[in-house]
Amino acid sequence: MVMNFPEKMKGENSKEYAYRALKDNIMSLELKPGQNINESEISQQLNISRTPVRGILMRLKEEHLIMVRPQIGTYISLIDRQLVDEAFFMRYHLEKEVLRMACRNFPEESLMELEKNLVSQKRIFGKQEKELEFHKLDVEFHGLIFTGLNFPDVWNSILKISTHYNRLRLLFEIKFSNKDLIEHHEQFFNAIKDKDTEAVEILLEKHFNRPKESWENLFNDLSEYRHYFSD
Repeated sequence: MVMNFPEKMKGENSKEYAYRALKDNIMSLELKPGQNINESEISQQLNISRTPVRGILMRLKEEHLIMVRPQIGTYISLIDRQLVDEAFFMRYHLEKEVLRMACRNFPEESLMELEKNLVSQKRIFGKQEKELEFHKLDVEFHGLIFTGLNFPDVWNSILKISTHYNRLRLLFEIKFSNKDLIEHHEQFFNAIKDKDTEAVEILLEKHFNRPKESWENLFNDLSEYRHYFSD
């Protein structure tokens, strides 16, 4: 089992770092859905004892990212379509209301942060092996809208329920182009800047519903990623 290790944050203790590092590897698909993981290996790679590793695995199990099969082993959870659908429902309807609010009144400094994020997306577009970096900018872009309206806890709740949804989206972005996403984000930005609430429904249809229809290409039995999904 090979993992990537993010930089340790200031003030972050070893247990919190280990949790974040393991979760990042799952969410980035570095650790693949269905992959077997071993407590001893995790302990060695993260340089912590097995007792906190067990606690971290239980925490990730509660977030539906780990499957524990007694007498068999511990695995990265397969992507569950029901959990994807639940996260999609929550994200779509909350984002619709938040985007409408943003179009009516959005702080100038938050709009500038959105624009910086958009510039970063354009800078890495089309570059090889930048899909994960783009995906993180994509997630950050939407989070900036929520935090700009003083809804950071709402966004954190969305992220918590979206672990399967975001893994699926990353997989889709790796397999297919992310060009449309940049265009959509630019339209989000312009709608907020121009206070165009009428554009919200059309934008959400393009950004959420249309890509969702293409997910079927990943789910079907002929997909090279079919084994990443639960039945």
